[in-house]
Amino acid sequence: MKKWYKSLLIGSFVFVAACVTINVYFPAAEVDSAAEKIVKDILQEEPVNGENDQSSLFNGNSVRRMAHRMNPLNWLIASAHAQQADITLSSPAINELTTKLKNRFNDALKTHLDNNVVGFTNDGLVEIVDAGQLGLKDRQTVKKLVADENRDRVALYREMAIANNHPEWEEQITNAFVKQWIQQAKAGWSYQNAAGQWVKK
Repeated sequence: MKKWYKSLLIGSFVFVAACVTINVYFPAAEVDSAAEKIVKDILQEEPVNGENDQSSLFNGNSVRRMAHRMNPLNWLIASAHAQQADITLSSPAINELTTKLKNRFNDALKTHLDNNVVGFTNDGLVEIVDAGQLGLKDRQTVKKLVADENRDRVALYREMAIANNHPEWEEQITNAFVKQWIQQAKAGWSYQNAAGQWVKK
């Protein structure tokens, strides 16, 4: 009888461990929402304010999280679920990069997007679409602008993954931003479709 009880106990711990593994997953909806808000802030469409900043983007899920915590089984796997329930996409590095992207957009990038000199690529970056509009000196300036923008975008996606202790999420976070850059592109801006062709919004 004792052996049977011991086997059941061990089996229960194995089951719980399996649940922990299964329940650690990429929080796609939360990351999509965060990417949407950050891109809106950078593009000046809907600036993030104190009431809706990136450190509290997911407070709307509080009811769901409370119901989740009421489940006794979930108390045993709380550490796994805490990673997705308490996700944050705000850190000093992220905030600094977002500010740089926002300032660059206001200072120069928006003009080049409006004129279709630069467009959004299908991998979350920017690229020169029509260098023919630029003189030799301006061409070098825009090339540097594009290089600086892409460096900061790549860093932003990486830092967002690191801030959540999941560097392996970088590609999925990047994909969330790819969707938002294109969705929030203004009418007339150029972007790459999935096939890599340049089209206008």
